[in-house]
Amino acid sequence: MLSYILASITAIFFLAADQFSKYFVSKNLIEGQSYDFLPGLINITYIHNDGAAWGMLGGHTWLLLSITIVVMLAGIALLLKWGLKDKVMFWAAAFILAGGIGNMIDRVFNSGFVVDFLEFAFIDFPVFNIADCAIVIGAGLIMLSLVKSIIDEQRKKSRANVVVEPQEDNNGDI
Repeated sequence: MLSYILASITAIFFLAADQFSKYFVSKNLIEGQSYDFLPGLINITYIHNDGAAWGMLGGHTWLLLSITIVVMLAGIALLLKWGLKDKVMFWAAAFILAGGIGNMIDRVFNSGFVVDFLEFAFIDFPVFNIADCAIVIGAGLIMLSLVKSIIDEQRKKSRANVVVEPQEDNNGDI
């Protein structure tokens, strides 16, 4: 039970951190402005992203909102189907819901765009935000849970296929 409470609190923390950081960046930087946060590692670069990852589907706010709703419904379905049976799946769904809500709030209240501001300085990678991090963590946890499930299933099959040979004792008796 503690794990579920901790996952819920962590998801709420991610959502709050996402919204606070977006508000802070939008109030203290001008769109397009960049600040070396950790020089050579991470920049804070304030942009408006009206698309999805890498700016795909830019300008299609209603489609992106629809996709977000579907992903969030999938997160709720994960909670209902596996969440209370599988702690990792519960954590995954909690992160996905937190990230989805964070980006949906932006799209609804910011004329269809999401505030992105985290930029890796050492590679060419799109600017992103904390909600995006939550979604990626959730997706990673789903993959981890699925891999664990496959491994567990293979172990069950291999145990079922093991034939126990009778052992002889020192006298040659079985």
